[in-house]
Amino acid sequence: MNIRKLQQGLTYQGRVVAVRQTYHVFEAKDYFFVLSFARSKARKGSGYFNVVDQKAVQYVQSRLGGRSGVTAKDVRSAARRTKHISGSLVALNILYVLVALERATILRAGEHRQLFFSIRKPPGSKRR
Repeated sequence: MNIRKLQQGLTYQGRVVAVRQTYHVFEAKDYFFVLSFARSKARKGSGYFNVVDQKAVQYVQSRLGGRSGVTAKDVRSAARRTKHISGSLVALNILYVLVALERATILRAGEHRQLFFSIRKPPGSKRR
């Protein structure tokens, strides 16, 4: 990650309200900056941030676009031979970025709070 590219300017892209966190997504050159804050009153004001590579987001949408019921585990599996995704947290943050960009939606929370997503096909993609 190049910190100079990240600090050149952030553009707010959207908010995602999930089960336990609220995510705010900002776009910089080559990266997305994801801020998350706890929704519970007991943890009010606590949060963290992650940086997600734009190429990883594009890869996931091109690879999984048009599918429903996608989990972070599915994202990791689809990118296992690439350097785009290093772990489950990165995969989940990519899904939140797609939701903030209105390229995906959260379908439901499953057992053990597992989230399922529906990812739209990228613009200009051909039917499979």
